[in-house]
Amino acid sequence: MELYTARWEPSTGWSRPLPAWDGPGTLVMAYGSSELLADPAPISALAAAYPSSHLVGCSTAGEILADSVTDESITVAVCRFADTRITLAYERVTDPGESYRAGAALARQLRAGEPDLKAIFVLSDGTGVNGSPLVAGLADTAGPQVLIAGGLAGDGPRFERTWVLVDGQPRSGYVSAVGLAGPRLRIGHGSGGGWDIFGPERRVTRSVGNVLFELDGQPALALYKKYLGDRVAGLPATALLFPLAVRAPGADDRRLVRTILNLDEETQSLTFAGDVPEGSLAQLMRANLDRLVDGAHAAAADSGTVPEGAALAVAVSCVGRRLILGDRTEDELEAVLGALPPGVEMIGFYSYGEIASIVAGTCDLHNETMTIATFWEAA
Repeated sequence: MELYTARWEPSTGWSRPLPAWDGPGTLVMAYGSSELLADPAPISALAAAYPSSHLVGCSTAGEILADSVTDESITVAVCRFADTRITLAYERVTDPGESYRAGAALARQLRAGEPDLKAIFVLSDGTGVNGSPLVAGLADTAGPQVLIAGGLAGDGPRFERTWVLVDGQPRSGYVSAVGLAGPRLRIGHGSGGGWDIFGPERRVTRSVGNVLFELDGQPALALYKKYLGDRVAGLPATALLFPLAVRAPGADDRRLVRTILNLDEETQSLTFAGDVPEGSLAQLMRANLDRLVDGAHAAAADSGTVPEGAALAVAVSCVGRRLILGDRTEDELEAVLGALPPGVEMIGFYSYGEIASIVAGTCDLHNETMTIATFWEAA
């Protein structure tokens, strides 16, 4: 496996020339600004350079390359595998209610093309897809032996428009998935948070999918605003600072973090990036900067025994973490690299939702986490 990473910026172009590695064994990842939806010329040029390769990517809330994050740029990883088979599938999603169907359809397509599928890396529209049923559809159909990782596309703190690459072009309303298989392919995964829980635990008394209407019988938005205080004026962006920890009764060891995407004053409801099931228990969370950085380090440390040299680490972290960390954002990227062996190349993005396994055989949509997926080929 050969690896090459680079960054494109409007004022300087590519940080170094891209390699001439086009071919069916090459996977190209590209993460960039949401503005590329209106002006896709740099992405089109990238697609033209790799016509027979597999090109995947999405818009972001910040583009990661090694230990730095930029905006209004494109970060690219070119991976030329020696003995790994790659397949690519897309599904259109016109309504969040289609999310499970889309996930199941993607997994069926990838499995039909590759019965020995080992991993699925999925990138989804970040505002028009419900990530929880999307992941459930993928996992239910692919089976527990297939590792699933990826994330929801971002649009900075704006939550207006996101894109996913479809046939080399940025398009809204799609989910893309790349399937990987081969006897030498190795995969690792890790996920870490670092948020502190505070306040009383409340029961979700009314919700529909990812829309929360009531907590303990009270309107969810009104209750939430009490905790925000002066930050109410900045909603929905300021809600990223106070996500919810959601768990099923009796499941203390499996809390999922949920981030607010939107709110509705008329219904006093909150819309999240993933499901908030009725009957579950929810509790507010707030940031501890040192613990966020420690959580990122733990995610990388949990990603398995990655060898020195040619290995790709894909970091997907939440936009809320970036807003909280501010000037310390690159601290969490340095913490990730510090837990990985020398020579590992890292690329990734800040997202509206992270897709990762906590333990083998499971997969969930996460919010406000740092997730790591590593890929390499054994000798």
